[in-house]
Amino acid sequence: MTDTAASTSPTPAGLHVIPRDVHGISRKQMSPNALRVLYRLWEAGFGGYLVGGAVRDLLVGGAPKDYDVATDATPEQVRALFRNCRLIGRRFRLAHVVYGREIIEVATFRANGGDDEGDRLTDDGGRLLRDNIYGSIEDDAIRRDFTANALYYAIEDFSVRDYTGGYADVQARLLRLIGEPEARYREDPVRMLRAARLAAKLGFTIEAATAEPLPRLAPLLAEAAPARLFEETLKLFLSGHAVASFELLEATGLLPALLPETAQALASNKSGALRRMLVQGLRNTDARVAAEESVSPAFLYAVLLWPAYCRALALLQAQGVHAVEAQRRAADRVSLHQVARTALPRRFSLPMQEIWLLQPRFALRQRKRVFRLLAHPRFRAAFDFLELRLTASDSHAGDVAFWREAQLHPAQAVDASEHAAGDADDPHEADPADAGAADDGGAPRKRRRRRRNGAAAQAPA
Repeated sequence: MTDTAASTSPTPAGLHVIPRDVHGISRKQMSPNALRVLYRLWEAGFGGYLVGGAVRDLLVGGAPKDYDVATDATPEQVRALFRNCRLIGRRFRLAHVVYGREIIEVATFRANGGDDEGDRLTDDGGRLLRDNIYGSIEDDAIRRDFTANALYYAIEDFSVRDYTGGYADVQARLLRLIGEPEARYREDPVRMLRAARLAAKLGFTIEAATAEPLPRLAPLLAEAAPARLFEETLKLFLSGHAVASFELLEATGLLPALLPETAQALASNKSGALRRMLVQGLRNTDARVAAEESVSPAFLYAVLLWPAYCRALALLQAQGVHAVEAQRRAADRVSLHQVARTALPRRFSLPMQEIWLLQPRFALRQRKRVFRLLAHPRFRAAFDFLELRLTASDSHAGDVAFWREAQLHPAQAVDASEHAAGDADDPHEADPADAGAADDGGAPRKRRRRRRNGAAAQAPA
């Protein structure tokens, strides 16, 4: 959510200590391994604080997935205390303390220095390239991104220490950027996506001054590393709050910067069918995450980029490109353009394309083709996608019913439909009239065609 009220006052400064009996966080809620790290640092004479999202999530009653620790010990001093520690990073030097599959990330307090001072480096646009200037806990708090992430749980007295007004913001469920918003976004454009993601995840309102620059600065995301944008996309849509994240991306003007061709296709889709299908796909994703079921990034991207694929396919067919060639070229074009933005790996882009290109084959019910499609390794994902398309149009209801039955009793399903369906065309012989997919959510308008056996053609997706 975004706050449309006038901008509030600047981030408050000064230490505010919230005692254990007020904040309500218990060590029983925390990872035992995170506590081990905190106590080891404290016993060695260093400061040890649980920080960031873990403290924030504990305050709002959530269960943190990751535990980050801040300390005045240098990375080398941390490594000396833990045999199970490794140092990583160049932009931000960090210590990872490894306990089996759990990693506790330990960062030394950082300070803001002058540009290119010491081990801090920025580019001409103000984007941070390297930042390893160490400082105090006060320095560290001020340089964090959002006030809600600048809260420190102290193991020495179990208090929460707040230097930026973050505790009050969490209580008010307000997401506020620390510092001057435009400068902070220019320093790291991915912070704009983080603002949308955290607001969606927590149900927070984005404070007015934090939200105002987002539509204007959204194009800066094109300068971010595509690999970082891919990871941030997965966090946006595979963390159980995909629908809220998508709606916030739309509301803040960030969607065209992250999924440019999808945004363009949705804007030109007058019926709204493409958006209905996309949102339903994200709603299904949220349900699977809530049920602790797996979600494939390939299927996620098949949903997110389907509007772009439909639009590209319609444009190619309008130019007279043969149907099968149009399908393949549309899939390749959309994948290539998105890879340039979010570095979608081939292990996900290729299955995504298969899901799309299998859609026309669901219209074909010849015995050999039915059994061949049932045996296809991508059948289940493609069928789930076909079911999802009913959200946009019910023109595929017959196909969905047939393939539901075919999965249970393939021979009987084929026998029952053989006389009615007749001898189907080749799956690649798609009708150029399917260009209508761009306006009805991928459910192309059917058009009868003359055949040798007189049967009507089922238009592919």
